[in-house]
Amino acid sequence: MTDSIDATPRGGVEAPDRFRTMMRGFPTGVAVVTATDLAGQPWGMTCSSVCSVTLDPPTLLISLRSASPTLAAILGCGRFTVNLLHDRAWRTAELFASGNPGRFDLVDWDLDADSAGPHLGSDAHAAADCRVGTTVPAGDHTVVFGEAYRITLRPGHPLLYGLRGYRRWPSAEPTN
Repeated sequence: MTDSIDATPRGGVEAPDRFRTMMRGFPTGVAVVTATDLAGQPWGMTCSSVCSVTLDPPTLLISLRSASPTLAAILGCGRFTVNLLHDRAWRTAELFASGNPGRFDLVDWDLDADSAGPHLGSDAHAAADCRVGTTVPAGDHTVVFGEAYRITLRPGHPLLYGLRGYRRWPSAEPTN
């Protein structure tokens, strides 16, 4: 038996909760999106709404709360970094999801002249420096398309999030 509801606003007050429950069962990679504001202050937040859009030009999509100070920094400077966290970085994922104003004092990070935002080198297996392209408002979020101009890769397995928990990517070889 299938349990379904209409998820549109007219579907009732339980629609957002049921949508959240559905998405909990869809595991995703974990990233910390970072930028610096015009004064040079670092900003960042945990983001699981990241996906590749196209290879030519290499473009990523991120979705951030419209009221987020990280989004304000991204829009102000016109660039951002997507740090893909490795499987031992779940504490960093929680830290950047917490809103702790001192989060950058609690992690190793670097920012060179070519970086779009802080790189979390000790916690990320990859980082993409991006220039802001198109932005699209979507409910209480803003979707940002970013063209990747530099990719940094390090050894490590991706951190996954689903069913309200962090997991390690299985080490077995994928099957085709």
